[in-house]
Amino acid sequence: MIYETLICITEEINNNFKRKLQTNEEKVILSGIVNQDGSIAIQGENKIVVTLLNVEKDTVGKSSAGAVPGVTIPNTAPAVNINLYVLFSAYFSSANYHEALRFLSFVVAYFQSKNVFTRANTPSMDPRIGKLIFEMESPGADKLNNIWTTLGAKYMPSVVYKIRMLSFDDSIIKEYRPSVTGTEGRVGPA
Repeated sequence: MIYETLICITEEINNNFKRKLQTNEEKVILSGIVNQDGSIAIQGENKIVVTLLNVEKDTVGKSSAGAVPGVTIPNTAPAVNINLYVLFSAYFSSANYHEALRFLSFVVAYFQSKNVFTRANTPSMDPRIGKLIFEMESPGADKLNNIWTTLGAKYMPSVVYKIRMLSFDDSIIKEYRPSVTGTEGRVGPA
């Protein structure tokens, strides 16, 4: 559900930008910033990059929603609630620094106007997600330096949001389809 959450948010911001800025270009992408080999992971420039920073267990928001008092279900562990920390970075060429700041401002304004996502106000949200609440984080200079050092990238204008609260249980595991690789030059079954 982490992927479903982040791709939904990415699409929602893109749709908002397309509507308000009258553009067809995808300005927001879900991506890491740097590949494991140290190369840039982002395709193209002049984008807002949505990157997962951390997954945290939510110990405050424990809920027994759906539980029936006095009834226990054997071999069923309670759902775990998590928070996501997500970085929105402005990956723009140096000649477009002013545009980087504008688009980062657009992201902040978007979450200022819509910081709670439900199925009612976000029909494209996965039905297994009940509600998402966005809170802007304010990491200090030291923490920000640690974030960018850990990512292995140079600083870009950015903002961090905490997304509360996803509930996980084993019902999210439906199927796994591995990607097909290594079929170049083959004809017929191996």
